[in-house]
Amino acid sequence: MGLMDFIKGELLEIIEWQDDSRDTIAWRFPDDDKAIKNGAQLIVRESQTAQFLYLGQFGDTFGPGKHTLVTDNIPVLTRIKGWKYGFQSPFKADVYFVNTRLFTGNKWGTANPIMLRDADLGIVRARAYGTYDFRVVNVQTFLKEVAGSDHDFRVDEFGDTMRSRIVSIFSDALASAHVPVFDVATRYTELGDALLPLINPVISSKYGIEVASFIVENVSVPPEVEEAIDKRSAMSAIGNLNDYVKYQMAQGMATGGGGGAAGMASELAVGFAVAKELMQQGGLTGGSPPPLPGAAPAAAAVPASPDVLDPATVARMLGVSEADVMTEIESGAIAAKKIGSSYRVTRAALDAFLAH
Repeated sequence: MGLMDFIKGELLEIIEWQDDSRDTIAWRFPDDDKAIKNGAQLIVRESQTAQFLYLGQFGDTFGPGKHTLVTDNIPVLTRIKGWKYGFQSPFKADVYFVNTRLFTGNKWGTANPIMLRDADLGIVRARAYGTYDFRVVNVQTFLKEVAGSDHDFRVDEFGDTMRSRIVSIFSDALASAHVPVFDVATRYTELGDALLPLINPVISSKYGIEVASFIVENVSVPPEVEEAIDKRSAMSAIGNLNDYVKYQMAQGMATGGGGGAAGMASELAVGFAVAKELMQQGGLTGGSPPPLPGAAPAAAAVPASPDVLDPATVARMLGVSEADVMTEIESGAIAAKKIGSSYRVTRAALDAFLAH
């Protein structure tokens, strides 16, 4: 080996990064203690940025393309090194390649529940998770604050830091947005888009990174809150309670079930519900109640006072037999006054019975 071959072997003539990975963000060119010669070729591929560092100071930055390293191409490094007559001799410097493409599908999630104040449920503990995409937009800030002197910096090395920062911003934004827990599931896309202007200023200034998309995949609440939501949904599905009771009564009559004492109790309960609805609609404002469908007209009945009812009238109003009413009177469930051999029930006593 001749002297010129030896010297040539000690100098770097081509500097490039042929990236075949999908998760490397920054990579330091291995110079093997070799110097960079005047006129060396720097090859920067698409979605790459090359950054020179000399004695801990940032030098020149190069975007995609083929660059010949001469004095005119490295003005910052020329000034830092203090070449009086330009770049004539070989020099040593660190060259970092930073991948500026979009890194997609990165996961984030809350390690601990977020405390939210909800208008419907009060204080609620919620957990959330999703994905985000990011890219490096400020190479020098990223190298200084994140990658440092790491010769091969990957996404997973930065994952925990990014997750904690994003979760912190997400928690503050969700708490201040006052979005009802019942509505969060329908506003995932809206939440993600609204959080980007809050996340990017912090992430960009601190780490030199920009979040391109932020996706909220799920916001969950504790099991007891889910149970309360299910109950609320069930009540909404039932709708008007009186209509539901009437429907249940019609179903029971159609199937012919409910005989015996249990059936009598069920029919009586349905009758009470119907009577209560009639009272709310003004059915007991005075006069005799309307006869039941198919019932024979009352013969020579003496009208009762609007505030005093006899058992037969109570039975007709409730849609049950007089014997059923007498059973409730004798058990004390319906307060009644016995005058001679007859009972009288005040409207107040009937209202109190229906209210239970």
